[in-house]
Amino acid sequence: MNPDALSTLHLHLLTALAAAPDETRRLFHGRGRCWPGLEQLTVDWMQGVVLVSLFKEPDPAQLEALKQLLMAITQSPEWEKSGAHTLLLQHRYLPQSTTEWLLGETIEELTITEGGLRYRVDLGQKQNSGLFLDMRYGRNWVRDNARGKRVLNLFAYTCGFSVAAIEGGAEHVVNLDMSRAALSRGRDNHRLNGHDLSKVSFLGHDLFKSWGKVINGGPYDLVIIDPPSFQKGSFLLTKDYQRVLRRLPELLSRQGVVLACMNDPAFGSDFLIDGVTREAPSLRFEQRLENPPEFPDTDAESGLKALVFRQHAETIA
Repeated sequence: MNPDALSTLHLHLLTALAAAPDETRRLFHGRGRCWPGLEQLTVDWMQGVVLVSLFKEPDPAQLEALKQLLMAITQSPEWEKSGAHTLLLQHRYLPQSTTEWLLGETIEELTITEGGLRYRVDLGQKQNSGLFLDMRYGRNWVRDNARGKRVLNLFAYTCGFSVAAIEGGAEHVVNLDMSRAALSRGRDNHRLNGHDLSKVSFLGHDLFKSWGKVINGGPYDLVIIDPPSFQKGSFLLTKDYQRVLRRLPELLSRQGVVLACMNDPAFGSDFLIDGVTREAPSLRFEQRLENPPEFPDTDAESGLKALVFRQHAETIA
């Protein structure tokens, strides 16, 4: 973060705050490598809360310069116009992702909106707040394609896809995640939106030890797969994604659809397309969803990949 890079960040943030969005959005996405010197920095807008995240430790002088720049922004007309009241600096490179409150009173939980839907997120407590903003178009797609469907949401986390599916008229959603705490937050998210929880199931299990439960709940018209790229002790993308894809024929209805997602910059779309072709040949690749414009990337294959596959009944034995 040399002076030129910080100057670029300063101008970008002032411009973004001058037209602050009504809903939660990313304001600056350095990780797409479009701005030299800022590759390890992101800035998110959470409707009055500005969250700055650092993914690599800067040297002390650079860190101090960044803090001075951020504090100067809080004194600007653009900051005041935006209605911002809180500034956080999260050190994602530290084991606990320590968060500094540079301005504003401590807020442990915050309710944000996206697409008119409400989600509760954590601030300053965990590495991730509870809603991955780059998946906005994926949630929109699920909302638009869930009506009347039985949905399986694997690696559900805080159930953002489930909220979108029920809002879109899904018949029933089964959410599976190892973290019962994340699923509990998922229940909260459904309640925030006034959803009928009798249409939603929450399975706090290890998927690879619970195939029987998952298959017995099917068949599913829509299966969503959005695993972590790497989660120590539970998921290794290069090995475990194939194990999930292999089970799709048992899970899907005759005209079932799959939304398969991946956010590892080391693997492109071909990883998923080839995997599905090999492990679930009755499925055909249909489309890749676009990523939101606030997530520019010099290489589209390095960013989020969200691919739609559809079952072709004529290929089913």
